[in-house]
Amino acid sequence: MVYELAEFERARDECHLTAEQLTATLFGPSPAVFCHVAVQDAPIGMALWFLNYSTWEGTHGIYLEDLYVRPAARGTGAGRALVAALAKVCAERGYRRLDWGVLEWNPARGFYEALGAVAKSEWVPYRLSGAPLAALAASSDALTS
Repeated sequence: MVYELAEFERARDECHLTAEQLTATLFGPSPAVFCHVAVQDAPIGMALWFLNYSTWEGTHGIYLEDLYVRPAARGTGAGRALVAALAKVCAERGYRRLDWGVLEWNPARGFYEALGAVAKSEWVPYRLSGAPLAALAASSDALTS
């Protein structure tokens, strides 16, 4: 489903995940990424997530990295069930936030807003990757530990 999501997001050529990587990430000795799967005879959706932390709240939260429901299953409640399952994890563990990002053009924004989610337009996402990430890492000094 990760490849299906990448195709939907018009970025299939940027998705390099292998089955081995995903298996090791989810089921290795110290997993830091988790997944809920919606099933109706076969898998129809997934929510891939990890913990984040809020210094202002003083608690962990969940960052929903990927939410995907297969096209044939959209409108069945699978997406809502997946997000509700993560909300339940937050409630049970005392986490105060469930965060995620969404592409500007994604029609799912209406779905998220119907759940009560609020777009955080004042926060601008940044990413460091590839050569700039490697260059910055190479410039690291002993001031940090």
